Amino acid sequence: MNEPVLFLLLLLALGLLAKNKSLLVAVAVLLAIKLVGLDQKVLPIIQAKGINWGVTVITIAVLAPIASGDIGFKQLVGSLQSLSAWVALLSGVLVALIAKEGVALLANDPHMTAALVFGTIIAVSLFHGVAVGPLIGAGIACMIMKMVGHF
Repeated sequence: MNEPVLFLLLLLALGLLAKNKSLLVAVAVLLAIKLVGLDQKVLPIIQAKGINWGVTVITIAVLAPIASGDIGFKQLVGSLQSLSAWVALLSGVLVALIAKEGVALLANDPHMTAALVFGTIIAVSLFHGVAVGPLIGAGIACMIMKMVGHF
């Protein structure tokens, strides 16, 4: 058995132990791609475009309440009358700016990518985290490295 399949099976076991459906689905899809023999064609495309696809899916999910009519201008104006809504608004801006830095770091530094992906796997499998961590984690790492003069 080759190393990538063994590693994926280990992650599958972690997903089962942690009862993390997202990790289970992700590993199952990747194992299926490898076992069917499409890994040479499909995995490079997923590596190159997968983060953008994921961001698009998350954006669709965030905008769905607007499309369904659950959130409209009235709710937007009403929500901005509270301090917590302004904190949420500023947090959204900050996270988006931090994640932007993360996209560049993940694209340019394979060592960082491995560490960030491993950290995300730990968070997803052991702490029931959500796998949006690599972008934000990379952005935070990039900001910290800039602050300490690493770049």
